Amino acid sequence: MLFLNCLSRAHVAPRSPAASAARLALAGLLGVALLLGGCRSWRHKEDSNASPEAMYRMATKFSDEGSFQAAIKVYENLNARFPFSDPARQSRLDLVYAYYRQREKESAIDAADTFIRENPTHPRIDYAYYMKGLVYFERDPNFLERGFNVDISARPPTDQRKSFDAFARVVQQYPSSAYAADARQRMVYLRNRLADYEIHVADYYVRRGAWVAALARARNVIETYDGSPRMRDALEISVTCYRKLGLDDLATDTAKVLATNFPDPRQSGEGLKKKHWWSFGRG
Repeated sequence: MLFLNCLSRAHVAPRSPAASAARLALAGLLGVALLLGGCRSWRHKEDSNASPEAMYRMATKFSDEGSFQAAIKVYENLNARFPFSDPARQSRLDLVYAYYRQREKESAIDAADTFIRENPTHPRIDYAYYMKGLVYFERDPNFLERGFNVDISARPPTDQRKSFDAFARVVQQYPSSAYAADARQRMVYLRNRLADYEIHVADYYVRRGAWVAALARARNVIETYDGSPRMRDALEISVTCYRKLGLDDLATDTAKVLATNFPDPRQSGEGLKKKHWWSFGRG
């Protein structure tokens, strides 16, 4: 009624075309606001009386439509009101995805961990592990790193290790999972990222003459990340460290492995490459 009254009052007295148009536009906006407010009130009333199944269907519909914030609120309300119902148990898994799409990544990880802890034998627990790995995998770099084009191999790969571990759970414990192939592919990238960091640290120790520490990092790449593109670097560092430590036999043996696997000499300028945050993207 208020909306109709506003429209009728807009034509009580003669006005200029511009003023009339502005008044009509204002009345239209007011009407839309009132209608939306009524819809929200109606939806809230429906929610308060809805069954767990109806609430789950509503949340799923919101999620399918891409309205993830609305879906999250209904899922959370469902869990609060009917925590032991089957729809609530399923919603706790769907919440992981909704949080992820809403870019609430900490909430997504917490939801995945909670689901894994409370449902260790659930038939879809592979999905919870996969989503946990995906959230860690897709965490954005620090905005300063993006702005200055920092070499991420210099940053401790804490999230990448967590992502690798979560994906490894899927691949090793649920090899027939629909998510295993994608998890395995992402693990290859993460393995290389982790090897990059180990070589970065090993190079740091080499430049400071900390031969034992550098050797430990290089050996970790060889033993843990076999097949990584940084294998050559790891072998070269190992040869250098063995020689500096006076372990000539080990240096000779490692040099033979290096020559067998990488017979071509490096080109000029190829090798370990270090970037600093102040290089502003220069090579």
